[in-house]
Amino acid sequence: MSESTSSTESRVAVVTGASSGIGAATARALAAQGYHVILGARRVGRVEALAAEIGGTGRQLDVTDDESVARFVAGLDAVHVLVNNAGGAKGLDPVADADLDDWRWMWETNVLGTLRMIKSLLPALEASGDGLIVTITSTAALEPYDNGAGYTSAKHAQAVLHRTLRFELLGKPIRLTEIAPGMVETDFSLVRFDGDQDRADAVYADLTPLTAEDVAEVIGFVASRPPHVNLDQIVLKPRDQASARRNIRTG
Repeated sequence: MSESTSSTESRVAVVTGASSGIGAATARALAAQGYHVILGARRVGRVEALAAEIGGTGRQLDVTDDESVARFVAGLDAVHVLVNNAGGAKGLDPVADADLDDWRWMWETNVLGTLRMIKSLLPALEASGDGLIVTITSTAALEPYDNGAGYTSAKHAQAVLHRTLRFELLGKPIRLTEIAPGMVETDFSLVRFDGDQDRADAVYADLTPLTAEDVAEVIGFVASRPPHVNLDQIVLKPRDQASARRNIRTG
């Protein structure tokens, strides 16, 4: 490993959606590598508490709001890692019964939220001399599934945004990695089902899903690679899951 990647004391990492789940676990993982982590989320109390725990900085961030993003990135002149983790799903309806408000939220959060963060921080990532953009998509960015068109279409769009940027930034000192997790037990399903805990728990019943820490460990590995190594795409699933439509349950 090169000296520049092993000496991370002054290096800055930005993590969106960092108040819980994969975002919070990623913030801890990057802080353990020596990064100063800037944590962003709408629940500012949570990111401030986690920032105090890991020696980072917590800031309010709503990736669907231009002014919030502008305030969040103010003063960030050099950023080495951007983890686009903010996102999520709402509802599980067939196209015929699609809730347009749910679709708008998913596209604003997953697609335009990622776009806002990338546009705002590209100069700082390039200025670092060794930038890395990690975008957390999903296996939903790779295949559709019944009743999931709102989320799968948003994740496909987010992934294509990220993959297009890989071409557009060729020759610049910025690497790009797409992380596409399968089933991860966080509050993802609780949000999708509007707080229905029983319905959320049923998603992971009788199988062993990934944890937020499993995904964060992979992100930490990506961030620890030397500048000439670009891990374009990483797909990770639980052993019990073969695809969005096929898994094994023991119950």
